[in-house]
Amino acid sequence: MTFPAYPAYKASGVEWLGDVPIDWALSKVKYDSYVKARVGWHGLKSDEFTDVGPYLVTGSDFKNRTVEWASCYHCTNERFEQDKYIQLEEGDLLITKDGTIGKLILVEGLPGKATLNSGIFVVRPLQQKYSTRFYFWIMQSSVFHEFIGLNKTGSTIIHLYQETFENLPYALPPLAEQTKIARFLDHETARIDALIEEQQRLIELLKEKRQAVISHAVTKGLDPTVPMKDSGVEWLGEVPAHWDVKKLKYGVNVIGGFAFQSSDFIDEGVQLIKIGNLYENEFQLDRQPTYLNSSFLTSHNAWVVSRGDLLMSLTGTLGKRDYGSAVLIECDGKYLLNQRVAKLKIYDLFDGLFLKFLLHSDGYLNKIYSLPSGTKQANLSNDDVVSVEVSVPALKEQENIAAFLVSETEKVAFLIADAELVISILNERRSALISAAVTGKIDVRGWQPLASTPIPELAQEAV
Repeated sequence: MTFPAYPAYKASGVEWLGDVPIDWALSKVKYDSYVKARVGWHGLKSDEFTDVGPYLVTGSDFKNRTVEWASCYHCTNERFEQDKYIQLEEGDLLITKDGTIGKLILVEGLPGKATLNSGIFVVRPLQQKYSTRFYFWIMQSSVFHEFIGLNKTGSTIIHLYQETFENLPYALPPLAEQTKIARFLDHETARIDALIEEQQRLIELLKEKRQAVISHAVTKGLDPTVPMKDSGVEWLGEVPAHWDVKKLKYGVNVIGGFAFQSSDFIDEGVQLIKIGNLYENEFQLDRQPTYLNSSFLTSHNAWVVSRGDLLMSLTGTLGKRDYGSAVLIECDGKYLLNQRVAKLKIYDLFDGLFLKFLLHSDGYLNKIYSLPSGTKQANLSNDDVVSVEVSVPALKEQENIAAFLVSETEKVAFLIADAELVISILNERRSALISAAVTGKIDVRGWQPLASTPIPELAQEAV
């Protein structure tokens, strides 16, 4: 299904709007909208939050297209009455203005009195010039996001000032047409979102399959016919009868990283390997690279790492499983090891690639995830890493298992990359559809929802 362009256009005078349908009005937020935000919190502190009373909405309560009321804090009625300008009404549009700018939701199913916490604009129409559902889609479009990109301020915490936001230009069709466009985008983006969700589920299933293949291979081997024995270790269960079971420390020595001083960091030189560079069990040098002078390679030789070294992160956030990440360096170059990242010196008991997969297995990870407790930050000690009992095949069998897992995980990685590409294309399609509809590049006035139709294509002349 394709959509035509409008019969006639006029110049908007705004670069990112381009030409707009001739009967659409050109306007700005300040001419059509009531915009308010909590100013300076009015002295409101977090210890004043309550479990009952008027709802206190913050950006973390934005879920999909509305407020997740059950997650909201509450405040006293006195605090609610303190600022009538930010008391919420059904149908209000809320937009985050600090940090992650441009998250937005519509207030729907308002369960009672509600007001704003800091960092949010409430936007509602003046004189019924627009539908908030249409306005929602304007703020989802590239029109808004390009405007944010040009006008946001701050280097550490990003802000969008109210005066700046109120000068956002856009084009407004007649009200009946706004409703039609909003209905069109509600329907078509929901279909695209469903396809994206399918691909995301596929990725999760592929990751689960990858973990299952790794976990089975490093604990059961590749031959399903070999005799098995009880390992005596709960997380291992039965292992091939000819395998050994030993604590990791008999084949590995752990060398912790060094606490390099930030005052020694420079713009280029020898890269310092930090926890972020071991993200999701991948060696990712492009994640916030930090450098030191090459002289540190000599003065701190014990913390030099290079091809063939196995590294593990020792710190992370509980529940996120971002600690315990293990990577085998398989690229050339020398690097320096930062604190809370460990180098595992491997003895003759293990093949390095096999050991990497063993450290990725669910059983080993679940074992070390159960060790830290009592704090939000999980901190593994060197002893935590090597005190776990693991299965130990002969070296030749380890090499065969590792080669099999390289092949299998590469197949899964290819399928995941393919699904991620589909998601990227669908997101681009979604963005293009929204922007084309709210700027009048396509005419959807004749659209009717037909569930069996494919995702609509933009008319060639309207692109």
